[in-house]
Amino acid sequence: MAQKVRKAVIAAAGFGTRFLPQTKAMPKEMLPIVDKPIIQYVVEELVSVGIEDIVIVTGYSKRSIEDHFDMPNQDLVNSLQAGGESKQALLKDVVDIANMANFAFIRQKEPLGNAAPLLYAEHLVGDEPFLFTWSDDFVVSSPTRFQQIIDAYNEFGCSIVGTILAEEDADFDRYGYAAGEVVREGAIDLRAFIEKPGKAAAPSSQAANGGFLITPDFFPSLHARRQEVQPPQELVTSEVLRKMVEDGNRVIALEIKDAKYYDAGNKLEYIKTVIDFALQHDDIADDMRAYLKQKASQL
Repeated sequence: MAQKVRKAVIAAAGFGTRFLPQTKAMPKEMLPIVDKPIIQYVVEELVSVGIEDIVIVTGYSKRSIEDHFDMPNQDLVNSLQAGGESKQALLKDVVDIANMANFAFIRQKEPLGNAAPLLYAEHLVGDEPFLFTWSDDFVVSSPTRFQQIIDAYNEFGCSIVGTILAEEDADFDRYGYAAGEVVREGAIDLRAFIEKPGKAAAPSSQAANGGFLITPDFFPSLHARRQEVQPPQELVTSEVLRKMVEDGNRVIALEIKDAKYYDAGNKLEYIKTVIDFALQHDDIADDMRAYLKQKASQL
């Protein structure tokens, strides 16, 4: 029987240079999607599948992430309490944020690549499977992507890479695509990820954008790959997974069904994400829809 998945690691150490100067003092992970920061959507999805312990790997100027998942300060509590009944729901919301999970924060000391956060989090996840994801993108699906990934882990008993199907030809020049043997619909016995292959050369339509479930046999391959990498090369998660396969471990690339991928780390995609979520907020959806129609008529 597969070991229960209780822990998760969120990579949140990037500089957010695509959003400068906004991100000079404010982490990109704290950019709002209507009324919640990006990273809170990621945390809520993790908690929804039973994750109890969340390790967030941060970097310079990321203290506001820690503050967000802490209890509200007393001045804010007093202000909301003084606001009467109308403010009580907000007070509950900000208190609940701190109680969603057990949070641990680690500083990443070097920008070694997107697998580097796992070097720093290894001692906290220990000898058990865990979820690993980025802090500035997420997937909306039903069931959630992490539930689908955990279900696949229970089925195959190995590391799982969530993938999203390419929607446009240009996507084949943006992401890495799973190569390997199809073992059932939507599941590939992974051999490698082919980066930006172009549509004609792509081994599949499954792009590695859906998060990871990582088993402990990942770490020997991570350390071995680190010894192979020479600056300015980076320690890349997809290359560590390829190393895992070479070392005799199984990895499944899983298509996340009914999925919409949101890349909130890109300016245009971030704006699209805000609009999509605004249209789902009951208190502003009608006004937002009317505004968009007005703007469209002016183009």
